[in-house]
Amino acid sequence: MSENLSLKAFVVLMKASKSLQEVIKDDISNHGMRTSDFEILEALYHKGRLTVREVSEAVLINTGSITYVIDKLEKKGLLERSNCKDDRRVVYIQITDEGKQLIDTIFPAHQRVIEELFEGISEEDKETVVNVLKQVGRKAALDKDGN
Repeated sequence: MSENLSLKAFVVLMKASKSLQEVIKDDISNHGMRTSDFEILEALYHKGRLTVREVSEAVLINTGSITYVIDKLEKKGLLERSNCKDDRRVVYIQITDEGKQLIDTIFPAHQRVIEELFEGISEEDKETVVNVLKQVGRKAALDKDGN
């Protein structure tokens, strides 16, 4: 029986993803944060002010759960909400100066952990991984949407 490379690629991807997530979760928890808190702050830090929906899409947390996380971060003074002047249904979220200082402290060490995970892998192989995963992600999104 021939080896099914699509199935093998899927299994390897899932196992690698799980391993990477565990390393990242441990790294972030070493800074006294939950992964969801860090992801939201990091998205706002790098992208600036976003709507709740944009934050949810950026960090892959559903909108029901994200409100709870945002509430906690707002109580800690790490982000703040502001209403859209043109549409009362839209709420913007932005990182505060205190949140920026926290990410300024945490992010360089976090980035080093990620760099170490990819140590010894050529730039060409990293680009290949990025391109292949984008293709798989786009295909899965199209299939999900029924196209």
